[in-house]
Amino acid sequence: MNIESNQLLLAFALTLFAGLSTGIGSLVAFFAKRTNTRFLSFSLGFSAGVMVYISFMELMPQARELLNEPALLLAFFGGIAFIAVIDFLIPEEENPHEMHLTEDMEKKSKLKRMGVMVALSIAIHNFPEGIAAFTAGLNSLDVAIPIALAIAIHNIPEGIAVSVPIYQATGSKKKAFWYSFLSGLAEPVGALVAIVILLPFWSPVINGVVLAAVSGIMVFISIDELLPGAERFGQHHLSISGFIAGMFIMAVSLLLT
Repeated sequence: MNIESNQLLLAFALTLFAGLSTGIGSLVAFFAKRTNTRFLSFSLGFSAGVMVYISFMELMPQARELLNEPALLLAFFGGIAFIAVIDFLIPEEENPHEMHLTEDMEKKSKLKRMGVMVALSIAIHNFPEGIAAFTAGLNSLDVAIPIALAIAIHNIPEGIAVSVPIYQATGSKKKAFWYSFLSGLAEPVGALVAIVILLPFWSPVINGVVLAAVSGIMVFISIDELLPGAERFGQHHLSISGFIAGMFIMAVSLLLT
């Protein structure tokens, strides 16, 4: 499979943008007196809708053209197993999937240690997301751009989860911002790993396996992280509205391209 250098750079740039959006979460935590739960609830639901729609309507059909049925299913559920194992190995209290409101986090003890551990946990979670965003960019920018945007949106509350305890413990906005910002670097690192390990062996079969595995990763993230995270903000109907809106807008955008 021939991949042009400009396509490679664009895919990497999208991954870098998605990862470093954790820094936006830091800024939100510093300048907002209270967490905007309605905005986060809708946004997380919207991201889940985008990811689920793309997974089943774009990536999986493309993968099916390149793989036989057993290989397709193995790659899809292999992607789910991969991200599920990562999720299982991280303690629940420090797991970025276990979202907390800003006001709740301020009451926790040992804030600095928690902030550092959350930053490391987010970095571990962001690594496969970086591979997903990058490899999607190698196939189609029409699909990669909304994936990158969806990942960027759900990285914002993760940035808040890192910066609040660090700031409360140290009183330093600079330290809080950099911990949050650097935790997002795992996504472009994931892209670099994909460049080094996957690209030298890139073929239609590898492409199909990656597409199906990425679909599994995104479906798991949507079900395990985004929708439950939106629910925890106490805006059930708003999160579902965001989910449906994400699918609808993604469907329309793909129809028009």
